[in-house]
Amino acid sequence: MDTENKKSGSKLIPILVFATIIIVVGLYGFFFLNQEDNIIQGEADVTEVRISSKVPGRISRYLVDEGSFVKKGDTLAILSIPDIDAKLAQASAAEQGAAAQNQKAIKGARVEQIQGAYEMWQKAKVGVDIAQKSFTRVQNLYNKGVVTAQKRDEVEAQLNAAIATEKAAKSQYDMAVNGAEREDKEAALALLERAKGAVAEVASYISESFLISPTDGKVTEKFPNEGELVGTGAPIMNVAKLDDKWGSFNIREDRLKDYKDLGKTFKAYVPALDQEVEMTVYYVKDLGSYAAWKATKTTGQYDRKTFEVKARFNDKSIDVLPGMSLIIKE
Repeated sequence: MDTENKKSGSKLIPILVFATIIIVVGLYGFFFLNQEDNIIQGEADVTEVRISSKVPGRISRYLVDEGSFVKKGDTLAILSIPDIDAKLAQASAAEQGAAAQNQKAIKGARVEQIQGAYEMWQKAKVGVDIAQKSFTRVQNLYNKGVVTAQKRDEVEAQLNAAIATEKAAKSQYDMAVNGAEREDKEAALALLERAKGAVAEVASYISESFLISPTDGKVTEKFPNEGELVGTGAPIMNVAKLDDKWGSFNIREDRLKDYKDLGKTFKAYVPALDQEVEMTVYYVKDLGSYAAWKATKTTGQYDRKTFEVKARFNDKSIDVLPGMSLIIKE
Protein backbone atom coordinates (compact mmCIF):
# COMPACT_ATOMS: atom_id res chain seq x y z
CA MET A 1 0.00 0.00 0.00
CA ASP A 2 2.80 2.37 0.94
CA THR A 3 4.54 1.50 -2.28
CA GLU A 4 1.47 2.44 -4.34
CA ASN A 5 1.13 5.77 -2.45
CA LYS A 6 4.78 6.56 -3.13
CA LYS A 7 4.33 5.84 -6.84
CA SER A 8 1.20 8.01 -6.97
CA GLY A 9 3.00 10.85 -5.15
CA SER A 10 5.98 10.67 -7.48
CA LYS A 11 3.62 11.09 -10.45
CA LEU A 12 1.99 14.17 -8.94
CA ILE A 13 5.27 16.03 -8.44
CA PRO A 14 5.97 16.69 -12.16
CA ILE A 15 2.36 17.70 -12.66
CA LEU A 16 2.54 20.17 -9.79
CA VAL A 17 5.86 21.57 -11.05
CA PHE A 18 4.46 22.01 -14.56
CA ALA A 19 1.31 23.66 -13.22
CA THR A 20 3.40 25.98 -11.08
CA ILE A 21 5.49 27.01 -14.09
CA ILE A 22 2.35 27.76 -16.11
CA ILE A 23 0.93 29.85 -13.27
CA VAL A 24 4.18 31.80 -12.84
CA VAL A 25 4.46 32.47 -16.60
CA GLY A 26 0.82 33.53 -16.72
CA LEU A 27 1.23 35.90 -13.78
CA TYR A 28 4.39 37.36 -15.32
CA GLY A 29 2.64 37.94 -18.61
CA PHE A 30 -0.35 39.48 -16.89
CA PHE A 31 1.55 41.86 -14.63
CA PHE A 32 4.55 42.71 -16.79
CA LEU A 33 3.72 42.20 -20.45
CA ASN A 34 0.33 43.80 -20.03
CA GLN A 35 2.00 46.65 -18.20
CA GLU A 36 4.27 47.27 -21.21
CA ASP A 37 1.14 47.65 -23.33
CA ASN A 38 0.16 50.62 -21.14
CA ILE A 39 3.26 52.54 -22.18
CA ILE A 40 3.26 54.93 -25.15
CA GLN A 41 6.71 55.79 -26.42
CA GLY A 42 7.56 58.85 -28.48
CA GLU A 43 10.59 60.86 -29.48
CA ALA A 44 11.71 64.43 -28.94
CA ASP A 45 12.41 66.57 -31.96
CA VAL A 46 13.16 70.16 -32.89
CA THR A 47 12.29 72.37 -35.85
CA GLU A 48 15.23 72.74 -38.23
CA VAL A 49 15.86 75.45 -40.81
CA ARG A 50 17.74 74.42 -43.94
CA ILE A 51 20.27 77.00 -45.12
CA SER A 52 20.85 77.22 -48.89
CA SER A 53 22.08 79.68 -51.51
CA LYS A 54 20.10 81.43 -54.24
CA VAL A 55 23.04 81.30 -56.66
CA PRO A 56 25.58 78.59 -57.48
CA GLY A 57 29.08 79.02 -56.10
CA ARG A 58 31.95 77.46 -54.21
CA ILE A 59 32.17 77.19 -50.42
CA SER A 60 34.98 79.61 -49.65
CA ARG A 61 34.91 79.43 -45.86
CA TYR A 62 32.74 78.23 -42.98
CA LEU A 63 32.51 80.57 -40.01
CA VAL A 64 30.75 78.04 -37.74
CA ASP A 65 31.11 74.36 -36.88
CA GLU A 66 28.58 71.64 -36.19
CA GLY A 67 27.32 72.19 -32.66
CA SER A 68 27.93 75.96 -32.74
CA PHE A 69 25.23 78.20 -31.29
CA VAL A 70 24.30 81.09 -33.57
CA LYS A 71 22.16 84.21 -33.38
CA LYS A 72 19.80 85.58 -35.99
CA GLY A 73 21.83 87.63 -38.49
CA ASP A 74 25.13 85.83 -37.88
CA THR A 75 27.21 85.02 -40.97
CA LEU A 76 27.47 81.24 -41.29
CA ALA A 77 29.54 80.79 -44.45
CA ILE A 78 30.99 82.69 -47.40
CA LEU A 79 30.55 81.64 -51.03
CA SER A 80 32.90 82.48 -53.87
CA ILE A 81 30.92 83.56 -56.97
CA PRO A 82 33.38 84.89 -59.63
CA ASP A 83 30.74 85.24 -62.37
CA ILE A 84 28.82 87.77 -60.29
CA ASP A 85 31.66 90.33 -60.44
CA ALA A 86 31.65 90.24 -64.24
CA LYS A 87 27.87 90.56 -64.37
CA LEU A 88 28.00 93.52 -61.99
CA ALA A 89 30.51 95.29 -64.26
CA GLN A 90 28.24 94.69 -67.27
CA ALA A 91 25.14 95.90 -65.45
CA SER A 92 26.93 99.01 -64.15
CA ALA A 93 28.16 99.91 -67.64
CA ALA A 94 24.64 99.49 -69.04
CA GLU A 95 23.30 101.73 -66.28
CA GLN A 96 25.83 104.46 -67.07
CA GLY A 97 24.94 104.34 -70.77
CA ALA A 98 21.21 104.51 -70.04
CA ALA A 99 21.77 107.41 -67.65
CA ALA A 100 23.64 109.33 -70.35
CA GLN A 101 20.87 108.74 -72.89
CA ASN A 102 18.25 109.81 -70.38
CA GLN A 103 20.17 112.98 -69.54
CA LYS A 104 20.53 113.75 -73.23
CA ALA A 105 16.79 113.34 -73.75
CA ILE A 106 16.01 115.62 -70.81
CA LYS A 107 18.53 118.31 -71.69
CA GLY A 108 17.90 118.23 -75.42
CA ALA A 109 20.42 119.27 -78.05
CA ARG A 110 23.71 120.90 -77.15
CA VAL A 111 24.22 124.65 -77.53
CA GLU A 112 26.46 124.07 -80.53
CA GLN A 113 23.78 122.01 -82.25
CA ILE A 114 21.15 124.67 -81.61
CA GLN A 115 23.46 127.40 -82.93
CA GLY A 116 24.25 125.36 -86.01
CA ALA A 117 20.56 124.79 -86.74
CA TYR A 118 19.90 128.50 -86.32
CA GLU A 119 22.65 129.42 -88.77
CA MET A 120 21.26 126.99 -91.35
CA TRP A 121 17.83 128.56 -90.95
CA GLN A 122 19.21 132.06 -91.41
CA LYS A 123 21.11 130.92 -94.49
CA ALA A 124 17.92 129.47 -95.91
CA LYS A 125 16.08 132.75 -95.24
CA VAL A 126 18.75 134.67 -97.15
CA GLY A 127 18.34 132.22 -100.00
CA VAL A 128 14.60 132.92 -100.05
CA ASP A 129 15.19 136.68 -100.20
CA ILE A 130 17.59 136.33 -103.11
CA ALA A 131 15.27 133.96 -104.94
CA GLN A 132 12.34 136.32 -104.38
CA LYS A 133 14.23 139.31 -105.82
CA SER A 134 15.37 137.28 -108.80
CA PHE A 135 11.85 136.14 -109.48
CA THR A 136 10.52 139.73 -109.24
CA ARG A 137 13.06 141.01 -111.81
CA VAL A 138 12.43 138.12 -114.19
CA GLN A 139 8.68 138.58 -113.83
CA ASN A 140 8.98 142.25 -114.81
CA LEU A 141 11.11 141.36 -117.82
CA TYR A 142 8.64 138.65 -118.75
CA ASN A 143 5.80 141.14 -118.59
CA LYS A 144 7.76 143.38 -121.03
CA GLY A 145 8.38 140.41 -123.29
CA VAL A 146 12.12 140.44 -122.77
CA VAL A 147 12.47 136.88 -121.38
CA THR A 148 10.71 133.71 -122.28
CA ALA A 149 8.11 131.92 -120.20
CA GLN A 150 10.55 129.03 -119.67
CA LYS A 151 13.06 131.35 -118.04
CA ARG A 152 10.34 132.75 -115.80
CA ASP A 153 9.24 129.24 -114.76
CA GLU A 154 12.82 128.24 -113.91
CA VAL A 155 13.28 131.23 -111.60
CA GLU A 156 9.89 130.58 -109.98
CA ALA A 157 10.89 126.96 -109.31
CA GLN A 158 14.11 128.16 -107.69
CA LEU A 159 12.04 130.47 -105.46
CA ASN A 160 9.72 127.64 -104.38
CA ALA A 161 12.73 125.40 -103.64
CA ALA A 162 14.31 128.13 -101.51
CA ILE A 163 11.06 128.57 -99.57
CA ALA A 164 10.86 124.79 -98.90
CA THR A 165 14.50 124.71 -97.78
CA GLU A 166 13.84 127.58 -95.37
CA LYS A 167 10.86 125.76 -93.85
CA ALA A 168 12.91 122.58 -93.35
CA ALA A 169 15.73 124.53 -91.71
CA LYS A 170 13.22 126.25 -89.43
CA SER A 171 11.82 122.82 -88.36
CA GLN A 172 15.32 121.54 -87.55
CA TYR A 173 15.99 124.62 -85.48
CA ASP A 174 12.70 124.27 -83.57
CA MET A 175 13.44 120.60 -82.87
CA ALA A 176 16.87 121.45 -81.50
CA VAL A 177 15.39 124.12 -79.24
CA ASN A 178 12.49 122.01 -77.94
CA GLY A 179 14.55 118.86 -77.36
CA ALA A 180 13.36 115.24 -77.64
CA GLU A 181 9.70 114.26 -77.86
CA ARG A 182 7.86 113.22 -74.70
CA GLU A 183 7.75 109.60 -75.86
CA ASP A 184 11.52 109.61 -76.41
CA LYS A 185 12.08 110.97 -72.91
CA GLU A 186 9.82 108.31 -71.39
CA ALA A 187 11.60 105.57 -73.35
CA ALA A 188 15.00 106.83 -72.18
CA LEU A 189 13.78 106.92 -68.57
CA ALA A 190 12.39 103.36 -68.87
CA LEU A 191 15.75 102.12 -70.14
CA LEU A 192 17.49 103.78 -67.20
CA GLU A 193 15.11 102.17 -64.69
CA ARG A 194 15.64 98.80 -66.34
CA ALA A 195 19.40 99.18 -66.06
CA LYS A 196 19.08 100.15 -62.40
CA GLY A 197 16.97 97.04 -61.80
CA ALA A 198 19.65 94.86 -63.37
CA VAL A 199 22.29 96.38 -61.08
CA ALA A 200 20.06 95.84 -58.04
CA GLU A 201 19.48 92.21 -59.06
CA VAL A 202 23.20 91.53 -59.35
CA ALA A 203 23.79 93.29 -56.03
CA SER A 204 21.24 90.99 -54.40
CA TYR A 205 23.15 88.00 -55.78
CA ILE A 206 26.34 89.37 -54.27
CA SER A 207 24.62 89.57 -50.89
CA GLU A 208 23.71 85.89 -51.33
CA SER A 209 27.41 85.04 -51.19
CA PHE A 210 27.14 85.60 -47.43
CA LEU A 211 24.94 82.94 -45.81
CA ILE A 212 23.09 84.57 -42.92
CA SER A 213 21.31 82.70 -40.13
CA PRO A 214 17.56 83.48 -40.22
CA THR A 215 17.05 82.45 -36.60
CA ASP A 216 18.67 81.78 -33.25
CA GLY A 217 19.68 78.15 -32.92
CA LYS A 218 22.32 75.48 -33.13
CA VAL A 219 24.14 74.18 -36.21
CA THR A 220 23.29 70.48 -36.42
CA GLU A 221 24.69 69.49 -39.83
CA LYS A 222 27.00 70.80 -42.55
CA PHE A 223 26.74 69.10 -45.93
CA PRO A 224 29.43 70.25 -48.42
CA ASN A 225 33.05 70.75 -47.42
CA GLU A 226 35.03 73.92 -47.97
CA GLY A 227 36.06 74.25 -51.60
CA GLU A 228 33.15 72.22 -52.95
CA LEU A 229 30.67 73.57 -55.49
CA VAL A 230 27.00 74.00 -54.57
CA GLY A 231 24.09 74.54 -56.92
CA THR A 232 21.13 76.87 -56.68
CA GLY A 233 18.99 75.92 -53.68
CA ALA A 234 21.33 73.11 -52.62
CA PRO A 235 21.30 72.52 -48.83
CA ILE A 236 24.45 73.73 -47.12
CA MET A 237 23.66 73.32 -43.43
CA ASN A 238 20.84 72.88 -40.91
CA VAL A 239 20.15 75.17 -37.95
CA ALA A 240 17.95 73.80 -35.16
CA LYS A 241 15.55 76.25 -33.49
CA LEU A 242 16.11 75.26 -29.88
CA ASP A 243 13.14 77.33 -28.70
CA ASP A 244 10.77 75.20 -30.81
CA LYS A 245 11.04 71.71 -29.30
CA TRP A 246 8.28 69.15 -29.55
CA GLY A 247 7.58 65.46 -29.23
CA SER A 248 5.96 62.99 -31.61
CA PHE A 249 3.92 59.92 -30.58
CA ASN A 250 2.27 57.23 -32.71
CA ILE A 251 -0.90 56.24 -30.85
CA ARG A 252 -3.51 53.62 -31.80
CA GLU A 253 -7.03 54.96 -32.07
CA ASP A 254 -8.32 52.82 -29.18
CA ARG A 255 -5.93 54.77 -26.89
CA LEU A 256 -6.35 58.15 -28.57
CA LYS A 257 -9.25 59.53 -26.52
CA ASP A 258 -6.98 61.23 -23.97
CA TYR A 259 -4.80 62.88 -26.64
CA LYS A 260 -7.10 63.75 -29.55
CA ASP A 261 -8.06 67.27 -28.42
CA LEU A 262 -5.80 70.16 -29.36
CA GLY A 263 -4.63 72.00 -26.26
CA LYS A 264 -4.83 68.85 -24.13
CA THR A 265 -2.01 68.64 -21.58
CA PHE A 266 -0.39 65.45 -20.32
CA LYS A 267 2.81 64.33 -18.61
CA ALA A 268 5.65 62.38 -20.18
CA TYR A 269 8.77 60.85 -18.69
CA VAL A 270 12.20 61.56 -20.23
CA PRO A 271 14.51 58.62 -19.36
CA ALA A 272 17.64 60.48 -20.50
CA LEU A 273 16.95 63.25 -17.98
CA ASP A 274 15.17 61.07 -15.42
CA GLN A 275 12.56 63.81 -15.37
CA GLU A 276 8.82 64.14 -15.90
CA VAL A 277 7.69 66.98 -18.18
CA GLU A 278 4.34 68.51 -19.08
CA MET A 279 3.34 68.72 -22.74
CA THR A 280 0.45 70.21 -24.75
CA VAL A 281 -1.06 68.63 -27.88
CA TYR A 282 -1.02 70.87 -30.98
CA TYR A 283 -1.26 68.38 -33.87
CA VAL A 284 -3.21 65.17 -34.50
CA LYS A 285 -3.28 63.38 -37.85
CA ASP A 286 -4.12 59.95 -39.22
CA LEU A 287 -0.97 58.26 -40.48
CA GLY A 288 -2.95 56.55 -43.24
CA SER A 289 -3.35 52.97 -44.33
CA TYR A 290 0.41 52.48 -44.66
CA ALA A 291 0.86 52.96 -40.89
CA ALA A 292 1.04 50.04 -38.50
CA TRP A 293 -2.33 48.73 -37.36
CA LYS A 294 -3.57 45.93 -35.14
CA ALA A 295 -6.69 43.79 -35.57
CA THR A 296 -8.92 43.71 -32.47
CA LYS A 297 -9.96 40.13 -33.14
CA THR A 298 -8.55 37.22 -35.05
CA THR A 299 -11.56 37.47 -37.35
CA GLY A 300 -10.54 41.10 -37.99
CA GLN A 301 -13.93 42.82 -37.65
CA TYR A 302 -12.16 46.20 -37.82
CA ASP A 303 -8.60 47.48 -37.71
CA ARG A 304 -7.13 49.97 -35.27
CA LYS A 305 -5.50 52.81 -37.14
CA THR A 306 -2.54 54.75 -35.85
CA PHE A 307 -2.49 58.52 -35.37
CA GLU A 308 0.49 60.83 -35.09
CA VAL A 309 0.21 63.15 -32.11
CA LYS A 310 2.60 66.07 -31.69
CA ALA A 311 2.93 68.02 -28.46
CA ARG A 312 5.09 70.93 -27.35
CA PHE A 313 6.93 71.18 -24.05
CA ASN A 314 5.27 73.65 -21.71
CA ASP A 315 8.66 74.49 -20.23
CA LYS A 316 10.79 75.71 -23.16
CA SER A 317 13.93 75.80 -21.04
CA ILE A 318 13.99 72.04 -20.51
CA ASP A 319 17.23 70.50 -21.79
CA VAL A 320 15.65 67.96 -24.15
CA LEU A 321 17.70 67.00 -27.20
CA PRO A 322 16.33 65.68 -30.51
CA GLY A 323 16.07 61.90 -30.48
CA MET A 324 15.51 61.50 -26.73
CA SER A 325 12.77 59.03 -25.81
CA LEU A 326 9.50 60.23 -24.30
CA ILE A 327 7.39 57.80 -22.26
CA ILE A 328 3.69 58.18 -21.44
CA LYS A 329 2.57 55.84 -18.67
CA GLU A 330 -1.15 55.15 -18.58
